Amino acid sequence: MADQAGDRANTGKLAGRAALITGATAGIGRASAALFAAEGAAVTVVGRNAAQGGQVVSDIRAAGGRAIFVAADVTSEEAAQNAVDATLSAFGRLDILYNNAGGVTAEDGPLTDISLETFWDAIKLNLFGTWNFSRVAIPRLLAADGGTVINTVSGAALRGRPGGHAYAASKGAVVSLTRAMAVEYAPTIRVNAISPTKVLTERVRRLRDGKNLARTLSQSRELLGWGEPIDVARAALFLACDDSKMTTGHILPVDSGTLTS
Repeated sequence: MADQAGDRANTGKLAGRAALITGATAGIGRASAALFAAEGAAVTVVGRNAAQGGQVVSDIRAAGGRAIFVAADVTSEEAAQNAVDATLSAFGRLDILYNNAGGVTAEDGPLTDISLETFWDAIKLNLFGTWNFSRVAIPRLLAADGGTVINTVSGAALRGRPGGHAYAASKGAVVSLTRAMAVEYAPTIRVNAISPTKVLTERVRRLRDGKNLARTLSQSRELLGWGEPIDVARAALFLACDDSKMTTGHILPVDSGTLTS
């Protein structure tokens, strides 16, 4: 297995690089961790669920990749520092930061209807979580003379829609932060963001029974249907590797055409 891992580390689009991915224990983050590892990266899997994180790491190692798990709440400054330090200790470098963690709550809605707590929770998770890990990682990327940051935003930040105002505001701020970081740290660091469509994660499939899910999909405005986690992971790989070496400050929609429909 050690020889297999060594071979994997020397091949692929991310060969020889180390990536830290938040929210990597399930869904898009998990798919991205597996894909990055398959493309040669050593991966730090960051999340709150130790059991799920351990399974992601085991799967990557079983496939010949390199990975560690770090339990972390992305809103904790100490946890961000620990995750970056663990990456450097395990792999000797950090080249890619993928700020994937985030989410929306059932309490969200129009700004006149939601509590201030709901608003600040969205800001803390989606905006500050991204800010927090970037603040710790970017000095390391600068010191290493280069790297890539990928943030996750949302179609809710790019187009008007009813409800979900706290989530839209927090993700809209990440759009602006992405562009500000891209200008600030070019040409040493490239900073981009992905705006995913609705994705059929394990959680979504569990929450909706087959009949309900089929009805939801049939009524969807997504021109190409809902995405799978691997669809977004492939976009993240593009932004992480040299295929996108001339791309920075870009918000990449992987949205099934929703911005045009």
